[in-house]
Amino acid sequence: MDPKLGRMASSLLASLLLLEGGMFSPSSPPAGLLEKVFQYIDLHQDEFVQTLKEWVAVESDSVQPLPHLRQELFRMMALAAEQLRCLGASVDSVDSGFQQLPDGQTLPVPPIILAELGNDPKKPTVCFYGHLDVQPARREDGWLTDPYTLTEVDGKLYGRGATDNKGPVLAWINAVSTFRALEEDLPVNIKFIIEGMEEAGSIALEELVRKEKDRFFSSVDYIVISDNLWLTQRKPALTYGTRGNSYFRVEVKCRDQDFHSGTFGGILHEPMADLVALLGSLVDSSGHILIPGIYDQVAPLTEEERKLYKAIDLDLEEYRNSSRVERFLFDTKEEILMHLWRYPSLSIHGIEGAFDEPGAKTVIPGQVIGKFSIRLVPHMNTSVVEKQVTNHLEHVFSKRNSSNQMAVSMVLGLQPWIANIKDNQYLAAKRAIKTVFGTEPDMIRDGSTIPIAKIFQESIQKSVMMLPLGAVDDGEHSQKEKINRWNYIEGSKLFAAFFLEMAKLH
Repeated sequence: MDPKLGRMASSLLASLLLLEGGMFSPSSPPAGLLEKVFQYIDLHQDEFVQTLKEWVAVESDSVQPLPHLRQELFRMMALAAEQLRCLGASVDSVDSGFQQLPDGQTLPVPPIILAELGNDPKKPTVCFYGHLDVQPARREDGWLTDPYTLTEVDGKLYGRGATDNKGPVLAWINAVSTFRALEEDLPVNIKFIIEGMEEAGSIALEELVRKEKDRFFSSVDYIVISDNLWLTQRKPALTYGTRGNSYFRVEVKCRDQDFHSGTFGGILHEPMADLVALLGSLVDSSGHILIPGIYDQVAPLTEEERKLYKAIDLDLEEYRNSSRVERFLFDTKEEILMHLWRYPSLSIHGIEGAFDEPGAKTVIPGQVIGKFSIRLVPHMNTSVVEKQVTNHLEHVFSKRNSSNQMAVSMVLGLQPWIANIKDNQYLAAKRAIKTVFGTEPDMIRDGSTIPIAKIFQESIQKSVMMLPLGAVDDGEHSQKEKINRWNYIEGSKLFAAFFLEMAKLH
């Protein structure tokens, strides 16, 4: 049998087994144009996987500031720009200048791609954001295969960037290219903004977005981001919110040099003891943040929102086992999801300057720096949180009557993001998910921070939606990063169906 036909047969059999098992309720089969689109994607899935393999092979690591890796980043952006030109898009690779490193070295920043396809004023214009840079990866870090050689094992496509974010970017391109190949008119106008420095803080992106507000983005109606994951392995999701992040340093200093505990122990206010007391004052054993006023700005829980958590399909036992923890702080699905997504959390990350090596070194650190962060939720504000944290730590420190110096600083302040799930593109995405997967999506938030969503929302003031493709076990940033072939191919169909649903609703 032809391998492609074999894959189609396997895919059909898998779908039938899923339906028989009750995993998804059946939906009406796609008709007309949508059926042609789905058939084309099925028949050409090996070509789509091959393109992903070529993209994964580019070591586009933006985290390590090395000249040869910057060359790879430039090569990756050029590869994507050429692919978009082949679709007929007008492409502008915007120069992003240079990155100044702490050691004085400068490295060029890869260009940001602005591309557009179609300008029919009767159609909605949808802009897709994605990034093509990746986290560092080496075989010796624990990868079972070469991280830059896409390797398929049991339908899983392993490779750095497969799910974060090269796979989803290509799935969007696959959807566009399918309409082109079938010589069908695109149902919507398409724009792309693709960067190569997301993993390193999206250098130059925010400035470009603000600069292009009245030009490139002036005709954009909707923005789609596909840079996160489903809540489970098999059920699709739509993401409508992320938490923000305020990251703090608290430094306690006696002097620049360390002390010998036999010589000075017992006669000093030890910086480590002060710092441990400060960190211990931030959160209690139930996860409740102890900083006065910190919950005052948290948006109240509505009955409508409560119903969203109740409807989410989450097996708590499976979730706990896969997380490899003995127990969580909360016992119900609703409580766990709310404390992951819609309530703030405080995490202590580490202490700089402390002795942390094997052995028994009897040192008293002369100065130490504690690091912690607070995940923010609507309607918390980073400036208000900074004042609350500073006032609290200064109050606690003053009660210790220590002769040491204490300083607090917020080194990162990122606002939370929340979307209106009644926007047209959320309705269109729900319908497209029902068409492709035969089920309603989980409506979820993300407990982490994705700054670009808030940047788009504030700068352009247009509807922003997160439409993830990857499964919860895709292992972003890990030594086993992958995207399932099924997610990648069905995700390409999802984007195509989304285009058609957007055209209907606009």
